[in-house]
Amino acid sequence: MRGFPAKTRLRVGLFLAFALVGTGALSACSDLETALFGDDSSASASDAGFPPADAGAPPSAVASNTAVPSANVPMAPVTSVSTPAGTAPVATITPVVILGGADTGTQVNRTIQSIRAQVAGLQQKISTNAARLTDLRNQGAGAANAYQNSKARITARLQIGTTRGNPELVAEWNSAQNSLDSLSSNINALNALGTDVTNDSSGAHFALNQISATMNVSGAVDEDHRQLTLLEDETSQTVVVLDRLLSEISQNVQRQTAYAANERSNLTVLNNSIKTGELYGALNSPVPSGAMTSQQLASAGQPLVVIKFDRPDVDYQQMLYAALNQALQSRPSAGFEVVAVSPSKGNAAAVQIAQTTARRHAQDVMRSMTDMGVPATRLGVASTTDPVASGSEVRVFVR
Repeated sequence: MRGFPAKTRLRVGLFLAFALVGTGALSACSDLETALFGDDSSASASDAGFPPADAGAPPSAVASNTAVPSANVPMAPVTSVSTPAGTAPVATITPVVILGGADTGTQVNRTIQSIRAQVAGLQQKISTNAARLTDLRNQGAGAANAYQNSKARITARLQIGTTRGNPELVAEWNSAQNSLDSLSSNINALNALGTDVTNDSSGAHFALNQISATMNVSGAVDEDHRQLTLLEDETSQTVVVLDRLLSEISQNVQRQTAYAANERSNLTVLNNSIKTGELYGALNSPVPSGAMTSQQLASAGQPLVVIKFDRPDVDYQQMLYAALNQALQSRPSAGFEVVAVSPSKGNAAAVQIAQTTARRHAQDVMRSMTDMGVPATRLGVASTTDPVASGSEVRVFVR
């Protein structure tokens, strides 16, 4: 007995003390035990090594102080669902529950019922438009993922080196462009959705004005004004929900528009990289230490780059890209003048042919510059002759 807990020893003692009295004494023993120790059947079960009776019960089976909504209380539908991996996160848009009201038989009450039907109709539109926003965001995320995958494959292939105009990379580039086109279509759909939500918001504000006007109409009973007050609160909440939905649409349009515009420029650079088989990064990379800036070149009256077309298929793209990158780093808003230079030696026909050839080369250089991401609005072209020049040249100046 000494090895047992004190509570167990006392219970055994009570049992032995009342054993001779009979069954009635057993109930008294039980009462006395409860008075001494309380009703701790679950604790004793635990002491014996068994789990409590409700240990395996699900949470719903265990009593709780949490209030449970009544079955007759309308609950607002929620449009958001759990977001799968790789999809765009969506905020919860909860339509407002529009409660009904008793028909008082007055003309004012008939107006109230008409306004209530209008506001209730907006709730269904909110659910539908929120679902449309979810779908469009996920479609936009899918298009962006597809574009980035194509872009990464092109970049990786160019990084290790490939042939000029590799048809595999051309096909990959076309796929990337199609993904960006899909993203542009997605932006148009978001704009159309924003127009629909704006119209719904106008309808909600119009309903608020109707409610305010109805408040001043004679012939109403107290119940009519109670219903009007409630409907005014519900309509005001509807306006807030619509404004929130419209704000999310606007933010998505701005983000996707900026992304698409930036990637269009990057895709143009990739196109030129595929043509040459060399990887061109984004312009405005850091200037190498010790390099002369475009401002220093311009102040000295020197061209930023001179390309001499003294042989067929002159490979000038890498040199031109490096010069443009350096110039835009030192002056991001710089413009460029592309000058076609031809020799002035020979007869008039020879000079004319040389000028035509130089201008064609200048157009080719300008096309390469736009492919590298230089806006066409920053480019100008001119032509001149130089008695010192031995052949056709293109000189690029910073302006």
